[in-house]
Amino acid sequence: MGTPEFAVPALDALVHSVHQIVGVFVQPDEPAGRGRGVVSPPVKKLALQHRLTIHQPPSLRGSCELERLASLKPDVVVIAAYGKMLPESFLRVPPFGCLNIHASLLPRHRGPSPIAAAILAGDEVTGVTIMMVTKVMDTGPILTQRQIPVLPHDTTGSLFRKLSGLGAELLMETLPQWLGGKLVPQPQDNDKATYCKMISKEDGLIDWRRSAVELWRMVRAFHPWPGSYTTWQGRTLKIIEAVPLPGQGMVGRVLATSDEPEAPVGVHTGNGVLGLVRVQLEGKRVMGAAEFIRGQRDFVGAQLPG
Repeated sequence: MGTPEFAVPALDALVHSVHQIVGVFVQPDEPAGRGRGVVSPPVKKLALQHRLTIHQPPSLRGSCELERLASLKPDVVVIAAYGKMLPESFLRVPPFGCLNIHASLLPRHRGPSPIAAAILAGDEVTGVTIMMVTKVMDTGPILTQRQIPVLPHDTTGSLFRKLSGLGAELLMETLPQWLGGKLVPQPQDNDKATYCKMISKEDGLIDWRRSAVELWRMVRAFHPWPGSYTTWQGRTLKIIEAVPLPGQGMVGRVLATSDEPEAPVGVHTGNGVLGLVRVQLEGKRVMGAAEFIRGQRDFVGAQLPG
């Protein structure tokens, strides 16, 4: 059971393993892009390539979908970013339970956006957890975990790719041990739990009163979506890549940073300067900050809102 790109490596690993896939549950196709044409989720595309049985119920509520799952007689259900909570009745169908691949080191960052949350929190490590699914989201006992460092240049996009692959590898190691009775689920320490929320487009609006380090993390956490942005001359200006620098001045004021060739322009924040490396002005392509200020000569010295 999975829907987005994050779940593709796990399904691919299962396809090429000794395990038999009796069915693939994926979210329904949705309109996407400017033309609003109907697009199939990445997991469905892979499942079609391998001629797997696909189910795309709009809801899991009701007896019909429960009966459908029961008719498949699964030994175990693997979940990776499916996008819906499983009713408690579903959890009782497979004798070996429902296993979820979660992109954090639980109990840290329970919730729908753990990769971005790790960057926003300044975590030095993150990882994946394979856990038993219970009726309360992300609280089930842990089977296995594996961690990786969060590098200074990591974004949600780069960690997404690393963790999706890591989750597939860990799943392949975990399944034989679990099915062979060699793993004992370990309860989570609820006292150490942290939670993250669903990210919205509005979360990307920059508040220059925050510190340069916080905004640097924000730029990385919200790349590629929803992006971190401010406004300049009535148009949205996205900050694609940035770096925290020392300095103080009027919050939101743009300054030249001649000693920083990578970030030749910056913005004063509540604590420090956010050096701009790559930006994108509304209607324009992504460009280096040096190229941007050559075309927008009145940008240096400007006062940005927020």
